[in-house]
Amino acid sequence: MCSVLFTACESGPKDDPNVKPEDNRFTEVTLAQGLDEPMEMTFLPGSKILIAERKGGLKLVNEETRETLDAGFISVNTKYTNKEGRTREAEEGLMGVIADPNFEENNWIYLYYADPDTPKHVLARYEFKDDYLVEDSKIVVLEVKTQREECCHTGGGMTWDTEGNLFLTVGNNTVNPRSGASNMNEAEGHKNEDDQRAPGNSNDLRGKILRITPQADGSYTIPEGNLFPEGTEKTRPEIYTMGHRNPWRVSYDTKTGYIYWGEVGPDANVDSIWGPKGYDEFNQAKKAGFFGWPYVIGNNFPYNRYNSEDGTYGEPFDPMNLKNNSVNNTGIVDLPEPVPAMLYYPYGPSQEFPLLGTSGRSATGGPVYRKADFKNAERPWPSYYEGKWLITDFMRGWIMAITMDENGDYESMEQVLPNNFYSGAIDMDFGPSGDMYVLEYGTAWFRGNPNSRLVKIEYNAGNRKPIVEAAVDKTSGQLPLKVNLSAEGTMDYDDYDQGNLNYSWIIKEGGVEKDRVSGEKVEYTFTDAGDYEVELEVTDSKGDMNSKTLNVFAGNSAPQLSITLDKPNKTFYFGEKQIGYSIAVTDSEDGSTENGAINADEVSTTFDFVPAGFDPIEMAANHATEDELASFSVGRQLIEGSDCISCHQFDSKSIGPSYAEVAERYPNTPKNRAYLIEKVINGGSGVWGEHGMSAHPDLSRADAARMVDFILNMNSTASRLPLSGSVNAAIPDYEESGSFVLRAAYKDRGASNVKPLLGEEMIVLRSPFLEPHSADFRKSTVVQTASRNAFYAIGDGSSIGFADIDLTGIKEIVLYVSTGGRAAVLGGTAELHFDDPDGAAIATSEKVGMAPDQGFRRPPAGMSFTEFRRQNAMKLNLSIPEGTEGKHSVYFKFKNPDAGESDFVFQIQEIEFRQ
Repeated sequence: MCSVLFTACESGPKDDPNVKPEDNRFTEVTLAQGLDEPMEMTFLPGSKILIAERKGGLKLVNEETRETLDAGFISVNTKYTNKEGRTREAEEGLMGVIADPNFEENNWIYLYYADPDTPKHVLARYEFKDDYLVEDSKIVVLEVKTQREECCHTGGGMTWDTEGNLFLTVGNNTVNPRSGASNMNEAEGHKNEDDQRAPGNSNDLRGKILRITPQADGSYTIPEGNLFPEGTEKTRPEIYTMGHRNPWRVSYDTKTGYIYWGEVGPDANVDSIWGPKGYDEFNQAKKAGFFGWPYVIGNNFPYNRYNSEDGTYGEPFDPMNLKNNSVNNTGIVDLPEPVPAMLYYPYGPSQEFPLLGTSGRSATGGPVYRKADFKNAERPWPSYYEGKWLITDFMRGWIMAITMDENGDYESMEQVLPNNFYSGAIDMDFGPSGDMYVLEYGTAWFRGNPNSRLVKIEYNAGNRKPIVEAAVDKTSGQLPLKVNLSAEGTMDYDDYDQGNLNYSWIIKEGGVEKDRVSGEKVEYTFTDAGDYEVELEVTDSKGDMNSKTLNVFAGNSAPQLSITLDKPNKTFYFGEKQIGYSIAVTDSEDGSTENGAINADEVSTTFDFVPAGFDPIEMAANHATEDELASFSVGRQLIEGSDCISCHQFDSKSIGPSYAEVAERYPNTPKNRAYLIEKVINGGSGVWGEHGMSAHPDLSRADAARMVDFILNMNSTASRLPLSGSVNAAIPDYEESGSFVLRAAYKDRGASNVKPLLGEEMIVLRSPFLEPHSADFRKSTVVQTASRNAFYAIGDGSSIGFADIDLTGIKEIVLYVSTGGRAAVLGGTAELHFDDPDGAAIATSEKVGMAPDQGFRRPPAGMSFTEFRRQNAMKLNLSIPEGTEGKHSVYFKFKNPDAGESDFVFQIQEIEFRQ
């Protein structure tokens, strides 16, 4: 009987569509990591996943062999150059990839990319054979004319329907206005600031979702049911939906035929004279339609009309009678009735959809699960998720399951695996195995992130794989490099595996195994220089294995940076007009800025104002350009220290051409870069005259690449800050709040067999007024959306806390609260605690009771609502002990011994730190 019961237990739970499966039956399995800006994935036969990387690379992940291979490269554009000649990193590049539905017969894939030479985006078909791209097989299917003077938005998501029609998302390719709202500037010379010329234009492919039927000869036809029938004047028949700002990953429901996608919205944090604040959206199209941008957003909230001549705003648009009268419109004037968003959410709490949370936002999208799509799947997800739309957000890191009613309309949502976080989830889909795959871009824009990865989420109805955690105490250092490896936190949910897990650490270099050690915790010494992957494999008693990989750079220490400010407090901005700073860099191999071994040109320093709600991409583009130019200065040093300078000068002709002439002759493309690197190493003649170029066989390829990068980027420009000085810290007139970010970065010169490592330091000076919604720690609190997103502390001992707050110079903390009202808020006292919420109280406020309900009141003319609220709120004052300095975690505990577990003690509006 016991064996029968044991077998039944192993077989797992019954697949009941009404019972939510346990979270511990889902296991994350990392398939690849350390990718170079992954954008989109597609599934190929043989348990293979093809990934497009923004700079033009293709990676092929083989699940069976656990290998990640280079699978081809195409030249793409990755830069914007504005009218002033300033070049910076662009969102565009290789933006999308998808396999043909009949890939096993025809070996076709489709790539969507930015043409390297001409301002246009291209959808091209290629052959992909023997695990590699056949470059000369390219057939251009579709082209989208673009501008590449200003950021942003590309789209690039693709999916197929069951009839062989291809959907493609295309971004608006329009400037983000400083207001963070809709952009409708019709002034002469500003057409790139007018979204009426693209998303609102029926005769332009930008800001659309296209639907075409690709043909065998590389052409395409138009399926029935698109928004505008073929031959309709002033329209493009490829358009399925229009009125999009930045449609992202699109998916298709094989049962209903509906499509779904995420839509990235504008940055405004508050409603204002231009109209509503910014919202991201998750959208559904049951048929072809118009989705309102740039005239409405969210639940068809209208923007106000803009007068381009005097910069004033007028009446709001009528959502039921939208007309495109822009001078930049080449399409129809009378627009279809707009379809409201299914889900929409701002930076702050959403009154309609509170589970979506707060903070940065970038709606990605995700698939609708249909079990019938995976008839022979090894591990289909349970029937509980049948017909649900699974969505993710690039910045918030969650996965939500959206339940819809029989009409396909929104019904409810719930978080999937709430303890998991996905770092920059840029694509998500179900694969042929029935597993769900999440492609993570990683932490920072415009760089290959160590934490980028492809992970699959397996549903395990029987034996559950181990949950693996791996850590190393040092990721870089000089030889011999001794590190401590730990599997602490690794676990298995099956009782019979407790104490029966086997741990194996595999040391790899370039994917080749070099060594292997066993144990939950081990000490290991690297004696040879190299870039190593350290993979921890954990196997349970049933033979099921899961793994996690770390990177260790032996023979090169990561640089250390420090920023010193001439103001005492390093957390808050108190209205200083000028802020003095100095930056120091120390690197074990390269030296330091102090001794002059590292010079100012090698350090990337930027200073930005970040609005309270903001799109991080533009700031990241500035950082990426600065980092690039700083690293190029190392190439100049290498040139000056070599024999090259005897034949070539930087700006004037010598025996050979000047480097400026070389840069002019060879545009900065991957092909030209590779050619020049070979010339530097192997030499050559006959290109510039009769004088031959000397070979440099002893020069490492990495150093040759740095020299070439400097030459090819000689004409690049960016704002450059010195290692010390002062910055203007005035908040722009049109911004109510935000933060200043001072960042310094240095990429070292590498070492033998070890790639250069980037170090960075950042100081964020934020407003001294903190919102309770942004607290890092919460206990017994709730946000009630019915009353303007009110934040409540519930019961005696409820608390909130903020991590790493610099208290230097802070004399007092003031909590702006309210009591009484319809919620019957009781009042009480507030305690201040440092570093431990249950430690000794540093200060205690006076007790306040219930206040009489004054109802909703408007501020007098000329006073902002924020200032009016601060003047009329109750204030709980907490004094900081004299001499308190440095960073602390700061906790506020709310006390009322008479409060029940469900009683509201305080409504918390704001927390102010005062000097």
